[in-house]
Amino acid sequence: MKKYFSVHIFDTIIIGGGQAGLSIAYFLRRSDLDYLIIDDQKRAGGTWLNTWESLKLFSPSEYSSLSGWQMPKSNYEYPTRDEFIKYLIAYEERYNFPLKRNTLVHRVVKENDIFKIETNRGNLYARTVVSATGATRVPYVPNYPNQGLFTGMQLHSVDYRNTKIFEGKKVLVVGGGNSGAQILAELSKVARTKWITLDAPRFLPEEMDGRYLFHQANSRYFKSETLNQNGEASLSDIVQVEIVKDGLERNIYKDLRPFASFYEQGIIWSNGEKEAFDAILWCTGFRPNLDHLKPLNIIENNRIKTEHTRALKEPRLWLVGYGNWTGFASATIYGVGKTARATVKEIKAYFENMAEY
Repeated sequence: MKKYFSVHIFDTIIIGGGQAGLSIAYFLRRSDLDYLIIDDQKRAGGTWLNTWESLKLFSPSEYSSLSGWQMPKSNYEYPTRDEFIKYLIAYEERYNFPLKRNTLVHRVVKENDIFKIETNRGNLYARTVVSATGATRVPYVPNYPNQGLFTGMQLHSVDYRNTKIFEGKKVLVVGGGNSGAQILAELSKVARTKWITLDAPRFLPEEMDGRYLFHQANSRYFKSETLNQNGEASLSDIVQVEIVKDGLERNIYKDLRPFASFYEQGIIWSNGEKEAFDAILWCTGFRPNLDHLKPLNIIENNRIKTEHTRALKEPRLWLVGYGNWTGFASATIYGVGKTARATVKEIKAYFENMAEY
């Protein structure tokens, strides 16, 4: 056992036990490195635990799996949120990863060339760190004039669970993409709704889903020029899962551009017209959760400069699962495996090089 001032020093600590953290652990388990996952949740599931109840994945189960073990076939065309959480629980148990739960990281600092990870359950120490806290932990809500005057309900999609509290109300859904489209379709069955998007939303053809995005990710990863003949799709394009198909059939997707400001009962459109709403639901995305890394003084514009996943100004820190700046599609189930494999290869090389001195 390694000791540092009579405390244990891990070779690697992974901060975050969601799909990115588990993917890193899967490849680390093949090494002889001493590692630990720390996670702030009570159980497996990562940020999937904070998604709405009816959420569906965008791909069949065989395209929604982490490295090493395929997700069991779903009862539906696209797996449900609960099915994927159940899979993450089983994945974690299958590989028996060393994991410390209910552990919230406050700060990561350097002491005598060792990382000290300060948590709500005491300090931990490591020679290298992988931050995998994810791209969906810090809800983003845009600022609008007089936003504080609005007396109705304002809720971000991270806090949305089901339609119960919205029944019979008038709701403005703000934000396109898959979350906005799925939630709007669900809400429109029990409430009067309107939809705000920055630009006209793009719905993928019915035959294109996460499988296509999976192949596109592979093509980019291997720098292939042979993409699907329909051209590239974006991760922000809307996949026609069942609830979205239903919404298209009901013709609910009448998108409007952003309004000008709030007033007490609702919003003011750009033409000056006022419209009352009972609730605003923000489906406006997230920002990376990097607060715990602030003491390292390497964050610029809410990002950390990296070469692939390795921090340029702190080369014993890697970041996985934060979006394309840490590997194409690294914040997705189907994209994180390649990123994790390459990251662990670099971590192993670091320790191999250290052993030579």
